[in-house]
Amino acid sequence: MTVTQRRGRRIMMSQDELDAFLAEQRTCRVATVSADGRPHISPLWFCWDGTALWLYSLTRSRRWAELRRDPRIAAVVDDGHDYGELRGVELSGEAVPVGEEPRTGVSCPELDTPERMFAAKYFGLDAMPHDGRHAWLRLVPEAIRSWDFRKMPQG
Repeated sequence: MTVTQRRGRRIMMSQDELDAFLAEQRTCRVATVSADGRPHISPLWFCWDGTALWLYSLTRSRRWAELRRDPRIAAVVDDGHDYGELRGVELSGEAVPVGEEPRTGVSCPELDTPERMFAAKYFGLDAMPHDGRHAWLRLVPEAIRSWDFRKMPQG
C-alpha cells in the first residue's frame, strides 16, 4: 500500500522501483516507542517480499521488548551521498512476531520465503542459519512513503 504523496509525487518510487531498491539495500533503521513514549531507533537487517518487511531481531533487545509492549513501528531505508542522489523508503505499521521466539529452525512454512531471501542476501547461503537468539518480525506496512531525488529536474 503506497500513500499518495501530495508534495512528493514527482519523486515517489514506482512499485517496481521500490521493490528493486528494498532488495538491494542491506540496513534499515527501525523506530519503536519506549515505555515513556520516546522513540528508540536502531539499525537492523531486513528482507522485503513485495508485501512485507521481514526483520530478524534479537529477542533480548530493547527493540523486541518495546514491540511486545507496543507493536507500532516505522522503518527507513535510504541511500545516496549527494543531495541529488538521495532516495529512500519509510514503512510504518505494526510489527507481528512470526515463528518461535527465539528462532531455532522449527518448521514454519510462513517463514520459508523470508528465510531463504535473508540467507541468500546476507550469508550467501540457501538455508537460514539459526543461532537461538533472534526471531522474526513481520511488518505489513499501513503506509509507505518513498523518494528518489534523482527524478528531480537538474537545474
